[in-house]
Amino acid sequence: MSEADPPRRLLPRFVYWGLVMALWFGLAVGVLVFYYALDLPDTDDLWKTGSQPELSIYARDDGLVARRGRRGGRPMRFEDFPSHLVQAVIAIEDRRFFSHFGLDPRGLARAMAVNLRQGRLAQGGSTLTQQLAKNVFLTPERSFKRKVQELLLAFWLEAHFSKQDILALYLNRVYFGSGAYGVQAAAETYFNRPVQNLTHVEAAMLAGLLKAPSRYAPTRDPAAAAQRARIVIAAMRDAGFISMQEANMMAAQNITITNRSTDGAHYAVDWTLDQLPGFVGRPRADLDVMTTLDRPMQLAAERAINQVLAAQGEARQAGQAAMVVMTPDGAIRAMIGGRAYGKSQFNRAVQARRQPGSAFKPLVYLAALENGLEPGDRYEDAPLSINGWSPKNYDGSYRGAVTAGEALAHSLNTVAVQISEQTGRDKVIDMARRLGLSGRLRAHPSLALGTFEVNLLQLTSAYAHFANGGQQVVPHIIQAVISSSGQILYDRLTPVSLPVVDGRHIGALNNMLRAVMTVGTGRAAHIDGVALAGKTGTSQNWRDAWFIGYSGALVVGVWVGNDDGAAMARVTGGGLPAQIFARFMDEQKELAASVALPEGGLPASGGIGGLLRRLFGD
Repeated sequence: MSEADPPRRLLPRFVYWGLVMALWFGLAVGVLVFYYALDLPDTDDLWKTGSQPELSIYARDDGLVARRGRRGGRPMRFEDFPSHLVQAVIAIEDRRFFSHFGLDPRGLARAMAVNLRQGRLAQGGSTLTQQLAKNVFLTPERSFKRKVQELLLAFWLEAHFSKQDILALYLNRVYFGSGAYGVQAAAETYFNRPVQNLTHVEAAMLAGLLKAPSRYAPTRDPAAAAQRARIVIAAMRDAGFISMQEANMMAAQNITITNRSTDGAHYAVDWTLDQLPGFVGRPRADLDVMTTLDRPMQLAAERAINQVLAAQGEARQAGQAAMVVMTPDGAIRAMIGGRAYGKSQFNRAVQARRQPGSAFKPLVYLAALENGLEPGDRYEDAPLSINGWSPKNYDGSYRGAVTAGEALAHSLNTVAVQISEQTGRDKVIDMARRLGLSGRLRAHPSLALGTFEVNLLQLTSAYAHFANGGQQVVPHIIQAVISSSGQILYDRLTPVSLPVVDGRHIGALNNMLRAVMTVGTGRAAHIDGVALAGKTGTSQNWRDAWFIGYSGALVVGVWVGNDDGAAMARVTGGGLPAQIFARFMDEQKELAASVALPEGGLPASGGIGGLLRRLFGD
């Protein structure tokens, strides 16, 4: 027997066991695929989009903010689309769409090679059919199960529909940014015309939005949208749809965006439509909804959030932000519910309830002012224990003897708790209810530190009482509702002023909160030449950071945090939220300075010296 005989005997075994393992692996994959197939969503009524009335939402200057619904409710068919739109989408998204079977192996291999070469996810290999399956039937989660189901649904779509129908279904459903779902809505949103009348370059811009609709939306970043359109034009040339001369002519054309609504404005639009049935019932006909929104302020609010988070958000582990801007009577001028409406329609300004932390302290001090507190009253900032519970200051240190004004300016926890206990927790809760805070408020000593939950809209509305001298505030966004026939279905009347807090106490609190901006925790929000007041707030472990600030003309609330409640990198209310507030308010300086803050508790001749003496003592 030679030495080569044993390896020869082993070879059949390797082949045998290899086949067995391959068989079992194939069986396991088949069972897994079958299991996932049992959980596939219902595919009935795929063409049905519903017949809804068209609701047109307008800003306070009568400019169109958004349209929701669709006239007639009929989904568009392939023959309704101009050929240059189809070519633009195919060229940039799925060049072999009309030849593959739902999965494009060549495109997938190319994308994998590019991603490996660049060391990051630079390209996706999904076909339009896969994207349709994901957009219509599945959630955006990234999981193996979702990917398998996406592929199975793509094969099902290819087997039951023509390529033309699949493309039409895709263009009817996909998101194009700025709250526009479907290409018809996108054409009206950005160009104020039906899709059939789109020019070649406008079609290229819409096709370019499919990669990242929130990032490339021309209402948010016109330059990025135009650059992306030029990439689509180049792809159309490479695919042979247009000539080099046509490509050069298209790339040189200017594109006019007729509707300057922002992606972020659609959080406000959603909230508007949520309120609408309470005024006119469920809409059954086309309506024009006139709102209190201010489009320049909406853009400024979105810019402020984007600039600050783009510069520092990743480093500080801050993923989300929300913002509410209102006048002291509660009229909403701007609302941002998150960084990207296209990625998440969850409105963090009204739907998220988070702990306000020290942003609640002004309500504690206001209740105490009603109970006889003076801003110059002295307290001892020192270790404190109440029934075994001990509050601590943010920095872990203590300042000793301080005035109430100094304690609020520097957000000293021990003094806030002392003042709350001295005033009575029931009176603090009563003040919170009078200023519009709902939810569970437990009469625990930690109440003074904002350990309950509230939403940003409510907290901003509470501060609006400070800006208007103590008059009742009802946050509102709908000013009027008009039917398509011109009938006025609702017209908001100016309500009779109803005082809920004595103006003298409001004035004293305003003086204290002005010091927060000049010598306290809110210095990052200070703007030279504008009388502002406000308060920072930070919840435990830096999960939530707040800044609520105001002048006599505007009230602005900002929240920064993470949806999953994860801790940020030591972000406080005096950091990113205060910076966002300052960026926004700097653009509104003239308006902010036009109305003085209500004052009280100080003689007119007191000046800044008298203010500081009153707050911090002699």
